[in-house]
Amino acid sequence: MSNEVVLELRQLCKVFEPDTPRALQVLFDIDLQLRAGELTALVGPSGSGKSTLLNLMGLLDTPSKGELLIQGQATAALDDTRRTALRAHHIGFVFQFHHLIGAFNVLDNVLMPLMLQQGKPNQEQLEYAHYLLEAVGLADLAQRSAKALSGGQQQRVAIARALVNRPALLLADEPTGNLDTQTADEVFTLFEQFNRETGCATLIVTHDPLLSARCPRTISMLDGRIVS
Repeated sequence: MSNEVVLELRQLCKVFEPDTPRALQVLFDIDLQLRAGELTALVGPSGSGKSTLLNLMGLLDTPSKGELLIQGQATAALDDTRRTALRAHHIGFVFQFHHLIGAFNVLDNVLMPLMLQQGKPNQEQLEYAHYLLEAVGLADLAQRSAKALSGGQQQRVAIARALVNRPALLLADEPTGNLDTQTADEVFTLFEQFNRETGCATLIVTHDPLLSARCPRTISMLDGRIVS
């Protein structure tokens, strides 16, 4: 498996409302590398900066200082269009809330990132979407409305959707936060499986010590800094 650095953060800082009396620095000089094939947990108390850091990693927000590289490409100088393209091609997201579109069926929800990029998916992409649904145990429900699924099933669809672009980096923000213990365990097992199979760098924000203990690497945050 490649040992390629997928994500690199150099001296990353984030200040909200800079140059105002309300300026608030929430991240301080973050240095971090995530490599292909790594499965990493990001832990820390509420307010420690985990979600802000995840938003920067996913190019959903821009740092106040420092540099963020995706597969060696610096992102600081990119405009919104190029950042969006980089995000669409290299990054998959799974959130605590699945954000599926109830008006669409399960398969169309999985294909949504591709449809937004290019319109109609090609045959190979369609086959891969079916493969992902089979892998998450939902092959039989491809044509079912997304809103007819249980919470655990919806989160499985969200994982398949995050992987349909074959991302180099998979970011998950409390992906089991709304699930019961058994379903959370099953969903986490899927992350382990896909991390192994695809070799994508996987970062999971979790409050669950049982889940973070299953990750080979854990990054701990406190007050906007990486402490271990």
